[in-house]
Amino acid sequence: MTAVAVSKGVPVSSRKVAVLGTRYADLGIEEEILGPLDVSLVLGDGGSASEILAVAADAEVVLAGSRPRFDAAVLAGLGCRGIVRYGIGVDTIDLDAARTRGIAVARVSDYGTEAVAFHAVATAMALFRRLPEADAALRGGAWGVAGVRPLHLPSASVAGVVGYGRIGRQAAHYLRGLGFTVLAHDEYVEVPEGDGVRSASLDEVLSTGDVVTLHAPGDPSGRALLGPQELGRMKEGSVLVNTSRGSLVDLPALLAALAAGRPRFAALDVFPAEPVDASVFEPVADRVLLTPHMAWYTEESEADMRRKAAAEAARLLRGEPLREPVV
Repeated sequence: MTAVAVSKGVPVSSRKVAVLGTRYADLGIEEEILGPLDVSLVLGDGGSASEILAVAADAEVVLAGSRPRFDAAVLAGLGCRGIVRYGIGVDTIDLDAARTRGIAVARVSDYGTEAVAFHAVATAMALFRRLPEADAALRGGAWGVAGVRPLHLPSASVAGVVGYGRIGRQAAHYLRGLGFTVLAHDEYVEVPEGDGVRSASLDEVLSTGDVVTLHAPGDPSGRALLGPQELGRMKEGSVLVNTSRGSLVDLPALLAALAAGRPRFAALDVFPAEPVDASVFEPVADRVLLTPHMAWYTEESEADMRRKAAAEAARLLRGEPLREPVV
């Protein structure tokens, strides 16, 4: 994409903020927050090193989506104060190289809580109620409940939440509202007694959960939280949901586990490599519900993320402490 200066009929400032790798219809939110600082916004695709530098080499701050890759060579060509990620992940930025060059890196992690939790529970319930199977059976000419037995009430079932941060707590709140007995496991966060959620070991969550939803951070080493042994301990007929990190689940092990029925179903919004090649799920296609890393998205959560990212860029421009610095 060709760099485009964004302004509202005012002279273009010599101070520049580059917005890379987004698909927003306009930059109205960014203009609203950064406009008073007398900066020009320039827009670029950021799909390659040359495209990043063509747009952002002289930018004071870079606002970046998930596509641009900031390796050491790209960072060496930038003269910016800092890079702000639209979102949580900073694996697209060489943090050591940024630190060496004195380039600040910030992110936005506290957005989309309601959206992600809602998506996780919505996809879990679709599989718990076996709606995709029922739909396929009806379209194939079948009628009645014979093909979807057994079905159970939430009040007779257990839901396990792995990771009890802000999204895990929201998911637990939704699941309790539906009537599930909710267990939660978190290695780092204490589960408050007043939440109506019982703290449990990972083994108990996996072995007793009719629904298990993952909201834990990924291991920095990339080690899967759920490998063959952990998946093998899951309850027969259960539902596994992952809207957190693709690295949390060993994908080949999950495919084998689904074929064995432990878990019976999986709803996946995140994958070890994205975009995912959906053909790898063909052997268990009737047991998976796949979505394209969309759990975070609603119009409201996207706007919230953009406001917070633009506000962080404004702090960089004003020389103020960052709200969520990584470097």
